[in-house]
Amino acid sequence: MRLVIIGAVAAGTSAAAKARRNNENAEIVIYDKDQFISYSGCGMPYYIGGEVASADELTPRDPVFFKNKYNVDIFIRHEVLSINSQEKVLEIKNLSTGEIFTDTYDKLILATGARAAVPPIKGVENKRVFTLRNIGDMNKIKAYINTDHPKSAAVIGTGFIGLEVCENLKELGIEVTLIEQLPHVTLSLDNDMAVYVKSYLEEKGIVVLTGTSANEITESSVILSDGSVIKADMVLLATGVRPNTELALTAGIKLGTTRAIKVDEKMRTNLEDIYACGDCTEQYHAVTGKPVYRPLGSTANKTGRIAGDNATGGNLEFRGILGTGIFKIFDMVVGQTGLSEREAIEQGYEIVVCHNIKPNKPEYMGGKEMVIKGIADKTDGRLLGVQIVGFEGVDKRIDVFITAITFKAKVEDLFHLDLAYAPPFSTTKDPVMYTGMILDNAIHKNRPLITAQELDDLIESGEKYELIDARTASDYERSHIETAENIPHATMRAAAQKMDKDTVVVTYCNKGVTGNAAQNILINNGYKRVYNLSGGHKHYSKFHLN
Repeated sequence: MRLVIIGAVAAGTSAAAKARRNNENAEIVIYDKDQFISYSGCGMPYYIGGEVASADELTPRDPVFFKNKYNVDIFIRHEVLSINSQEKVLEIKNLSTGEIFTDTYDKLILATGARAAVPPIKGVENKRVFTLRNIGDMNKIKAYINTDHPKSAAVIGTGFIGLEVCENLKELGIEVTLIEQLPHVTLSLDNDMAVYVKSYLEEKGIVVLTGTSANEITESSVILSDGSVIKADMVLLATGVRPNTELALTAGIKLGTTRAIKVDEKMRTNLEDIYACGDCTEQYHAVTGKPVYRPLGSTANKTGRIAGDNATGGNLEFRGILGTGIFKIFDMVVGQTGLSEREAIEQGYEIVVCHNIKPNKPEYMGGKEMVIKGIADKTDGRLLGVQIVGFEGVDKRIDVFITAITFKAKVEDLFHLDLAYAPPFSTTKDPVMYTGMILDNAIHKNRPLITAQELDDLIESGEKYELIDARTASDYERSHIETAENIPHATMRAAAQKMDKDTVVVTYCNKGVTGNAAQNILINNGYKRVYNLSGGHKHYSKFHLN
């Protein structure tokens, strides 16, 4: 059996390795039009910034490695020009010699990846304008920095790559301006969490411009849509990627609704004996079951393994993704998984949202606060999505939430997890457990929450309401929401005897705990509609920086 794979980065090489483990006698050949294979693309920003000392650390494997370890033949700088699925024949061009020849296959796997999306900006062809998708791109950026010594840079787009490069350029002493045409940075986050990222970037000296786009790139600047001019000796386009599907289309392979290659759970395309995997393929969301396109190295490796298994007689099946992502920006860590609030509403869910502000471990052990946003289905309590912004322990918590969502856990289940506890690692009730408790109370225990946006809507609606600041008088004097009345928690029981029990009441404190205690007193005294402000005054204040 002859297996041919097109593409030799994460998905293609994973497919080859799994295929070889299944079948020692198969002929396995990979063609890739690039010079570099099986590289760590996620590490490229850190080589640019100098944290990774050598490019060789990102490209540890070459064709000789795969031949020696897996008996797989990899031909670099070889572009597959066409696929004849009827005859099972490929037309291939040797990019080094110009020779064009044919090859045959019994099974074929497409792992053609994706390319950087380049927006139609005037001047985008300038030599000082870069994308960062492969090792060649990385080397160009590094060479430019080393030879031209830019003093300023503009990064257009605020996805993972854009923010990671932003950090590394700043560490090199380059002044950085981030440009995002959407209203907030990091599209994967809701705006009430993205504001934490924006605020932190600005603390680190990054100029962040949202709600604007680049109209033109000149020799030394970027001209924005509002006419303002940003100084930029170099420009990075970090505006997303597009799947490489041209070869598949000409072969008659169907694309999905996201315009990536449509595959089934075994990575099979619509054409017999042709599979696809990695960044060129469409996935499906494990919560909604609907098609999504979220190209990530982890998914590429996973789908490559599944494709290689099934092409050699296996039965592995893909179980979908949650769109999980995590990145570091300076010392801040941002993680998210599942549906955002925006996505959940778009999908028709009736949701409950909470903002849980807790340290990753006790403050006496150096704990640092993290903000956890949980999104749950109000009808059945199923956890739908989580976003976390913090400095330590974010990766640990997001992985617990990922596992819970994957296995369709409900919010009440989170409290019952037997999570590891000792003061160097966690609080006695972990922030994961607290998130479940808050959501469970809101959904099942008549302790409803109100978000910062919902409170603003209530204030503007004209409906009668009572806004109670349950903190101490000194906290209230320092800062409070404009229409709030200060009734400290210690005096709440007495005050509850005098207020109108039919009026909508909103309580709040610094982060939410004392606000909930005040809410309990009022509800237990017969008040009909009492809401606790999600995340308290601290989150409300941050939200209004947006």
